[in-house]
Amino acid sequence: MKPLSSFRAIPFALALVALVACKPATEQHGDHAAPTAAAPALIPAPATLQTSDGQFVVDAGTRLHAQGEAAQRVARLFNGFLAKEKRPEIPLADAGAGGIRFEIAAGASPSSEGYVLDVKPDGIVVRAADERGLFYGAATLLQLLTPANGDKVAVRALHIEDAPRFGWRGAMLDSARHFQSVDEIKRLLDAMALLKLNVFHWHLTDDQGWRIEIPKYPKLTEIGACRIPAGDAGIDPATGKPAPYCGFYTQAQVRDVVAYAAARHIEVMPEFDVPGHAVAAIAAYPQLGVTGKSLPVSNEWGVNSNLFNTEEETYRFFEDVLGEMVKLFPGRYVHIGGDEAVKDQWIASQRIQQQMKEQGAKDEMAMQGLMVARLEKFLAAHGKRLIGWDEILEGKLPESATVMSWRGTEGGLEAAKQGHDVVMSPSSDLYFDYLQTRSANEPPGRPSIIEMKQVYAFEPVPAELPADKQQHILGLQANMWTEHSRTFARVQHNLFPRLAAVAETGWTPKDRKDYASFLARLPAQLPRWRAQDVEYARTPFEVELQAEAGGSATAKVSLSNPLGYPDIRYTTDGSAPTATSTAYAKPFDVVVPTQLRAAVFVDGQALADANTFDIDAASLLSRGNNALASCGKGLGLRLEDDGPFKGERGIYNVDIFNPCWQWKQADLSAIGAIEVHAARLPYNFQLAHDETSRKFQPARTAHGELVLRAGCEGAELARVPMPAQPDADGFVTLKAAIQTQPKPTDLCVYFTGDTRPTMWVVDRIALQPN
Repeated sequence: MKPLSSFRAIPFALALVALVACKPATEQHGDHAAPTAAAPALIPAPATLQTSDGQFVVDAGTRLHAQGEAAQRVARLFNGFLAKEKRPEIPLADAGAGGIRFEIAAGASPSSEGYVLDVKPDGIVVRAADERGLFYGAATLLQLLTPANGDKVAVRALHIEDAPRFGWRGAMLDSARHFQSVDEIKRLLDAMALLKLNVFHWHLTDDQGWRIEIPKYPKLTEIGACRIPAGDAGIDPATGKPAPYCGFYTQAQVRDVVAYAAARHIEVMPEFDVPGHAVAAIAAYPQLGVTGKSLPVSNEWGVNSNLFNTEEETYRFFEDVLGEMVKLFPGRYVHIGGDEAVKDQWIASQRIQQQMKEQGAKDEMAMQGLMVARLEKFLAAHGKRLIGWDEILEGKLPESATVMSWRGTEGGLEAAKQGHDVVMSPSSDLYFDYLQTRSANEPPGRPSIIEMKQVYAFEPVPAELPADKQQHILGLQANMWTEHSRTFARVQHNLFPRLAAVAETGWTPKDRKDYASFLARLPAQLPRWRAQDVEYARTPFEVELQAEAGGSATAKVSLSNPLGYPDIRYTTDGSAPTATSTAYAKPFDVVVPTQLRAAVFVDGQALADANTFDIDAASLLSRGNNALASCGKGLGLRLEDDGPFKGERGIYNVDIFNPCWQWKQADLSAIGAIEVHAARLPYNFQLAHDETSRKFQPARTAHGELVLRAGCEGAELARVPMPAQPDADGFVTLKAAIQTQPKPTDLCVYFTGDTRPTMWVVDRIALQPN
């Protein structure tokens, strides 16, 4: 994780030049002002773009010409996107001069996804050899035309020749942990298509839910599609009865999504995860599991040890499910998972051990390899290619199998060297359930930060991969796991704007990529997303504040922006900042109390609503959970409270291996007591072999204690017994007297005892002067 100060290294001189170039102007034509075309701010950046003098103005009289059925389909989609942005559609007309022309012409581009776009004073022409390329050309034109003010849009004269760098430009959505409606998925597909992404990986089965209808096995959706959430979230307060969380897609809905995606030139790839992540299926049909015992659909996150067994009946189940999937999903690939299959049950099963001997499997990974090989043969017979997570490399892998590398890029590198096709999707760079800023406004997820710069810098082709193997790197994919994203708004927050960086890496030639240019073009994308109802994250565009107590009745304030945009404007009189408000240059002092409001500006426009900060004596002596550091490097998560049943819930950073919080260099020189406001959450995690990493400090009383230390290994400052239960609101407030400390110290706070299935977390720490 890099400090905010490191963003100052971004070459903003280049960025500002690009932003100035994007600034619109006006020309006078008689008594009416017509817009002057701006230089384009396109994402992803095209392979080649040359601007020239002149412009073409699109207005109410412009017509769209599209010859042939394929070109007309693209034209209708183009107008459909204009309509969704509440822009006037451009009427289709028979062949004629001028206007906008969509053409499919042999030889227009050597790539089926490539296109040529020309803007001249007498009209606009988009030309491609294939309907896919024509659609991507139309998507570029849509960016040139939108957003716009008024009924005229001036497009600068230019020539674009464009084609993608990679054939696989993907995004994965986990619908198993939390369910999204068909309409929500279509909104995501629209946004993907306009970024020229072309693979939608649909994660449909897991421990926490089975989401696809399989008529031969009705219990998969009758039982497997519902779970009882942990804690208060799973109890209806009106009745006191369990409140199941349910959802699945009928086959008709799946066909609808697939057709919708195909019209936008997106291939939908389903995932049926085997042999792990199987609890929902086993809950429906216990005979599929190793033990044969009944299980509930899991309401716990993490790695579950329950696996499918290796009986012939189970293989028939696999083939029945895959047989339905190959009919529903006409794309090339079916994903069979293969990840995080902890083999403890297979090791303990005499039956499976005997089968391993009979089948010549030397170990459990070899047995999984035999499973993968059998499924690959089945899929190949149905004209499909098997793809799995990189664990499938640990067994003998069929030659035609494709590997999706998530545990770093090493698995992808090894697979490509062996001659397997690879999709790079490392958790270190492309897992979007990781947070993108340090802001307290971030939703639940994993508190390790994958910032925009890191996403943009990811290179799918390892430098050490031999040149003759590089063609095996099909492309890259961002993954959106949803354990902690129970709303579609949170899914979109986590995906956007980072998905734009993935799109540019997948499309734009490597030597054309430039992060400063990308940041300069990104502000123009924000109003497009707003017009398309994409609920992108505002946190990267907001102002972050740090305030420390200064002299008597003052505080020293530092302002920053996560993306490093330099023009921060602020006020201290309660008014909303504007482009002419005081510009932030360096840390400054304010008189306490003060209400400070700040926003980031580019080209005179605020990138997000102003943040409001109330700075007073109490705020300087308190730290909320988000402002506290973890004591170690275990398994950090940003967790949501389990209550209230409806409405907003608290969000807390916690290291579940070592739940301990630090106020770095707290000034306790005049402090006589410390107050800790604590919340209690469900401890609903299955960690398999990592479970032993969980640290429990020994308790001295029945329900454990709150402990305060001067440094995590330092002297104990106070110890206060915990109650058996929190207060009615789910919280407890504890106050501990301490001895003043002569110099600043890291104030360490933790709770003792093993309190599972619940856990205490720090909500806020307040220092109380003598």
